[in-house]
Amino acid sequence: MIPVETTSLTKRYGRTLAVDELSITVQPGEVYGFLGPNGAGKTSTLRMLLGLIRPTSGTLRLPDRPPGPGCLDRVGALIGGPAFYPYLSGRANVRVLANHAGVHRGGVDAMLELVDLAQRGRDRYTTYSLGMKQRLGLAAAMLKEPELLVLDEPTNGLDPAGMADMRTTVRKLAVDGCTVLFSSHLLTEVAQVCNRVGVLNGGRLVTETTVAELCGGGTLRVIAHPTAAAREHLAGLLGTDLVHVGGDVIDLDIAAADAARINTALVGADVAVSELHWREPDPERTFLELTGGDHRVD
Repeated sequence: MIPVETTSLTKRYGRTLAVDELSITVQPGEVYGFLGPNGAGKTSTLRMLLGLIRPTSGTLRLPDRPPGPGCLDRVGALIGGPAFYPYLSGRANVRVLANHAGVHRGGVDAMLELVDLAQRGRDRYTTYSLGMKQRLGLAAAMLKEPELLVLDEPTNGLDPAGMADMRTTVRKLAVDGCTVLFSSHLLTEVAQVCNRVGVLNGGRLVTETTVAELCGGGTLRVIAHPTAAAREHLAGLLGTDLVHVGGDVIDLDIAAADAARINTALVGADVAVSELHWREPDPERTFLELTGGDHRVD
C-alpha cells in the first residue's frame, strides 16, 4: 500500500500558481520530509491531500484510496496550530475528540502517554506551554491510530527543548510503524527525523532523494603554497570538476579518507601544505542552492 501518491497535482489561486504539477510518492513506514521555504506551496499541497481545498488539476491518493468518504479514516493530521477548549484540561479536550471519533477512552490515556503529557493531563489547556500544546495536538491526531500522520511545520514557534521533544515523538511513531509526512522549511530539522525528502520551490518539486544524499558531499579543504602549483597538480590528479579554488583556499570534492593521499602527492610535487582538513557538508547551503530563495503563496 502506498500511503501518499500525487501525479501532476496543481493548485491555482486566481492567477497565482501555488502548486505546479507536483508528483511525489511516500513509501510505507517512512518519515518523508516535505521541505521548502515559506511560500513554496507545502501547506497548499497538504490541504489538498486532506480534502480541505480542491486541486485545480492532477490526481492524489491517500492510503491507497482517492479522496472521498472514508479515505481519511486512517489518517491523522496537525495543520497549523492546534485549537482546543481553553477552559478544559488537556485530557478532557482529547476525550471530546475521542467521543466524536468513536475512540475508546483508554485510547486517550495511551496517546497522552505517547506524547509525554500523562502527568499534565488534568491541567487546563491555558496553562500549557506552546510545545505542550503542539504535543497535545499530536495526541489528538493519533487518536485513531492512523496509518499516515501529516504534520505541517510541527516545530514552528517551539523553543529548542520543544523542538527536540517533537522530533523524539515523531521518531517514536516511525519506529512503531506509522508513516509520517513531515513538512518544514528547515533542512536541519528534516535531516534529524526523515528518511527521504522532497524539496519544493515555487510550487515545483526540485528534487526527491534520501536525506543522506541531500546532505552528503563534504569537501576536503587544502591550503598550500604556491597555490597555483597546488591547483594545477590537483587538477591533473583529480580532474578540474573536483577542484574549486577561492583565493588561497582549495576545496576538493573527494572523500575524507583521501586526505593522506592528497598530502603525499602535494609534498611530492614540492608544494608546501599548511592546512588540510575535512569540512562537513552545510545543509543550509544545500537548501539555499536548491531553492534559490524563491517564494510564492503557501
